[in-house]
Amino acid sequence: MQPRSPSRTAWLAAAHRADHQKLDAERLFHDPLAVRMLGADAEGRDDADAASGRRRIRLFIAARSRFAEDRLAAAVRRGVRQLVVLGAGLDTFAYRNPHEVAGLRVFEVDHPATQAWKRERLADAGIPLPPSLTFAPVDFERESLADGLTAAGFDPARPAFFSWLGVVPYLTRDAVFATLGLIAGLPGGTEAVFDYSEPPSAMTPRGRVSHRARAARVAAVGEPFLSYFAPERLAADLRAAGFDAVEDLDAVRLVSHYAAHAPADARERRSTAHVLSATTVSAPPTGPATPSAG
Repeated sequence: MQPRSPSRTAWLAAAHRADHQKLDAERLFHDPLAVRMLGADAEGRDDADAASGRRRIRLFIAARSRFAEDRLAAAVRRGVRQLVVLGAGLDTFAYRNPHEVAGLRVFEVDHPATQAWKRERLADAGIPLPPSLTFAPVDFERESLADGLTAAGFDPARPAFFSWLGVVPYLTRDAVFATLGLIAGLPGGTEAVFDYSEPPSAMTPRGRVSHRARAARVAAVGEPFLSYFAPERLAADLRAAGFDAVEDLDAVRLVSHYAAHAPADARERRSTAHVLSATTVSAPPTGPATPSAG
């Protein structure tokens, strides 16, 4: 990451969300602020969208955001009033928060340089900072997530929801579970939604070729893939860390649930990209089975 700029992968995720608003006839996820946030950088991307692989990634990114916000909506109905967006990047939820009237507070956690750049983008786009939003700048080389949240006014004794999208693959396993251990240990009860990838050995030969190309691209900008997880082992490790309910969907199942025109054989195929919800309090399933309006 360069000073006063977001990570390249965070920018690409925002660009995929913006592209989804413009290029896909069937909208899986509605984010009217994504294009405004990127400004001129969101223009002129249609010609680069010829590859079907790019569309698959874009739909997964849209669907994982939809999944996280559906789970959050269910958590708010249960009484959760704190949302922590870890590695917030250019995420726009705080600026279109439909639960603000219910009292949901949003804490955006990110590097101070990224947050400064984002605030400039918001100002340039004419997007106001809502009173329900608190920036929690954390330089992980110098301070802990717990300290950053405490300084921002987060109450660990109250229930909380953690959204952690587009970050886990770029962290080591130890770093991932240090954060998950903190979340699971909060006394108020928590839910965390994050995405991850299975190891290349689980991919098809064609999938491994595509993955190698993506891995080379992100490594070239200084953000290499550092962790992979096998679903069954990850679920067991999450329960050992203190989570007592896990819901895991691969990209094919996730997108096919939200897409009205999914291929007939979608349920028979699978992907090694996943989104997962883990909670420390038992609750009925509230993921794609009860989607909010897209």
